[in-house]
Amino acid sequence: MRYLSESYLSESRDQNGEVCHISLHYSEDFNWAYDVVDNIAETEPDRLAMKWSNPEGEEHVFTFGDMKHWSDKTANFLADQGVRKGDMVLVILRRHYQFWFTALALHKIGAVLVPATFMLREHDLEYRLTAASISTIVCTNTGTVADVCDRVAPNCPELTKRIIVNGGGSGLSEEGMTGTSTRDAWLSGDEHVCELSCKREGWIDFNSGVRGAREFWSRVPTKIHEPMIMYFSSGTSGEPKMVLHNGTYALAHTVTAKLWHNTVADGGTHFTIADTGWGKAVWGKFYGQWTMETCVLTYDFDRFHADEILDLIARWNVTTLCCPPTMYRLMKQADIDAHDLSPLRYCTTAGEALNPDLFEFWKQKTGLTIYEGFGQTETPLTIANLNNSTPRPGSMGKFVPLYQMAILHDDGSECDYGETGEICIRYDRDNPPDGILMEYYRNPEKTHEAIHDGWYHTGDTAWKDEDEYVWYVGRNDDVIKSSGYRIGPTEIESVLLAHPAVRECAVTGVPDPIRGHAVKATIVLSTGFEATPELTKELQTYVKKKTAPYKYPRIIDYVDELPKTVNGKIRRVAIRTADEEAAE
Repeated sequence: MRYLSESYLSESRDQNGEVCHISLHYSEDFNWAYDVVDNIAETEPDRLAMKWSNPEGEEHVFTFGDMKHWSDKTANFLADQGVRKGDMVLVILRRHYQFWFTALALHKIGAVLVPATFMLREHDLEYRLTAASISTIVCTNTGTVADVCDRVAPNCPELTKRIIVNGGGSGLSEEGMTGTSTRDAWLSGDEHVCELSCKREGWIDFNSGVRGAREFWSRVPTKIHEPMIMYFSSGTSGEPKMVLHNGTYALAHTVTAKLWHNTVADGGTHFTIADTGWGKAVWGKFYGQWTMETCVLTYDFDRFHADEILDLIARWNVTTLCCPPTMYRLMKQADIDAHDLSPLRYCTTAGEALNPDLFEFWKQKTGLTIYEGFGQTETPLTIANLNNSTPRPGSMGKFVPLYQMAILHDDGSECDYGETGEICIRYDRDNPPDGILMEYYRNPEKTHEAIHDGWYHTGDTAWKDEDEYVWYVGRNDDVIKSSGYRIGPTEIESVLLAHPAVRECAVTGVPDPIRGHAVKATIVLSTGFEATPELTKELQTYVKKKTAPYKYPRIIDYVDELPKTVNGKIRRVAIRTADEEAAE
């Protein structure tokens, strides 16, 4: 192997072996697709890059040589469709392997990759197409999102090219949902890559176009500080913001893979469970892992079934795993002992708070610690339990030393240990920190709200203990002010989630004439439990025993489902708004 990561990342460790300093190194003309992926392909073409499969039985194993071959052809195909350097291309490809071909191709062209989820509806998609002046969309034919695009296209005159990808089964076929189908097994193997065509009026067929494209691609000059990828934020309130990143974002995720996921290049396979419409996909299935020369696993499924996912670990020799706490909770409900998890060596989580009960369960069943991490659409990994650290259940870990970070009061002064404040990252506009957003595209007001006085203000609140461990409280807007107390919803949610009756929950503040706001818990019950006054009393008493009594939910509402964004994040703002309107 090339040990490429050592050319781009340096770290130092203290006397306890914990990482205490990180720095990145790169040239101004660095391009991750050429200088990492193609570099490996040219010197070690048979090194495994990705193991890919779907529930219908289709399987492919791609080497770095394969990735160079197919991304070069894809770059030629997209260039033939008029995609040029600087263009923004919306990509909705679920977990299809064509996402990786397309992303690499766009990086090689110098166009801006704009991933999006397949769960978008008309308003969501039209907003994205118009707000970013998207002229080209690369979209799956699986599910209904192409239909959604057809309905909004007349309202988006700048959208001139629609490219359709036949994604095969994606777990949506009746046979595929069982996890035992062999319906598409005939598509397995090198000769069947991009074999399925798709004819759809008004669309250009990706698979046939790429198969017929030229193989040779000449390098396009690019600069590392030019725009490379843009995500739409999750939009828990208002329209989502457009988060623009440059090429340092790809390299900054070397920290993610090397020091948090603890990936292994030779003999290792990393599995991050995330759809490519979410930022977590490039966190765990792309940039850092391939800079580490590690093979990743991608499973192109539709609905999460814990037993099905757990079976993949032995089948594909998964050595490192990352998924959100929700998925670990669903695995907890399965029969863990019925699955061979012996290949696993390291586990991580992010996306929401990891409650201590789940932390202890996983360690008891697998012998493995779950190492929590934190970041945003706007950032790579910024807080984490890095390798060789000792996690404290409930804590996100410590500040990642690639950045200068602090927890600040509203007046900009630094919080003392134990004081809740906003997580902030030092930001010099003349020399921005590697991997942190360039700006909110076309929104200077929001950019200034977030980046001012020498800091990037994350909008997330936390407190730090005397050993420098950081404990998440919640989004600024989510913090509940009740009877003079500042109450973070995350702690109460973690306590409630440890109760067997609670499958999902969201804690918010509801207007109260005496307290200002009272704590309310909106709960989705686990199977077998009923909403009764007795259960409400039991849950309230349970919280009082587990945390400070003033934090217990005075109001508990039971619902069938929680309001969520298209990216799956709970929209506490929707619950608050409904309560405020009811109180008027």
